[in-house]
Amino acid sequence: MPRRPRFCPAGICYHVLNRGVARLALFEHSGDYEAFTEVIAEALQRERLPILAYSLLPNHWHFVVRPFADHQVSSFFRWLSHTHTMRWHASHHTTGTGHLYQGRFKAFPIEEETHLTAVIRYVDRNPVRANLCERAEQWRYGSAWHRASSTPFSRTALSPWPIPIPSGWLDYVNHPQTESELDSIRKSVVRGSPFGGDAWISQVAVRLNIGHTLRPRGRPSVK
Repeated sequence: MPRRPRFCPAGICYHVLNRGVARLALFEHSGDYEAFTEVIAEALQRERLPILAYSLLPNHWHFVVRPFADHQVSSFFRWLSHTHTMRWHASHHTTGTGHLYQGRFKAFPIEEETHLTAVIRYVDRNPVRANLCERAEQWRYGSAWHRASSTPFSRTALSPWPIPIPSGWLDYVNHPQTESELDSIRKSVVRGSPFGGDAWISQVAVRLNIGHTLRPRGRPSVK
């Protein structure tokens, strides 16, 4: 039986990511990155999902999106992942050898304002933390470079933010985030939980029926 699409209601921002199975390299050279960028553009022709930020790393990718229809996140990333998998195997002559991704994409709701800014900064800074470049806007396979360079891709594929972009954004992105901020975002990724203030997290967890992501992992302690 096919799995139900992920429930990602419109009007909420989401941090979406996926990784190569067993940390397999999804992108080994510039051609791999460029091929994936073409798949993004094609996916947008099929499903005009607003993309606020994204970053491609050797064995995984991140997006920040804000759908205007309930079906968009599942429709877009299902097609993106499936098409990329088929083309990747064809390009690397590995068709029929197994999965490319570790599983379905993951999507975590984000509260707007400062929490959205923190996640976009986290996504834009990914290549810097991975020592792939010295400044975020030098990495050609992410939104920081496209917005800074005002490329045709940035004008057609990247959408305006629902909040004002902070002044001096690139300098802010290139300034390291605090460990507490990084830990809170990583906790959201590991648990699959919403990222925001406590009251908002409680509300959205009930709305999306994801209260289980707020509970500690493992068996309850025996009293």
